[in-house]
Amino acid sequence: MTRIKRGYIARRRRTKMRFFVLGFRGSHSKLTQTIIQQRIKALFSAHRDRGRKKRDFRRLWITRINAAIRGRLLSYRYSTLIHNLYRKQLLLNRKILAQIAILNRNCLYTISNAIFELKKKKKNK
Repeated sequence: MTRIKRGYIARRRRTKMRFFVLGFRGSHSKLTQTIIQQRIKALFSAHRDRGRKKRDFRRLWITRINAAIRGRLLSYRYSTLIHNLYRKQLLLNRKILAQIAILNRNCLYTISNAIFELKKKKKNK
């Protein structure tokens, strides 16, 4: 009987997997079984951390806004500012507010004071 050589499809599939783990160290980039495991682990971590990154940035923006507001010694908190922004229908998201807080604090103070004064005027009426 003549010898039948295996096809190239399985080898091509494994080679494609090796391109994914090129920068990994040790057997994580050499052995097929560990390559498969590390690829699954890496993709799982990437998927999980995409959501975590959004969460972490939101926390950072909130912290920056809160620090900027309290730094001016206004009788104001982050939650009050956001509540009043929504009540006045000023739709500024947290990312933009944090950038304003860093780059142009006077603008943030102007926004917060304007909202605070509108609130006071309504109470006096």
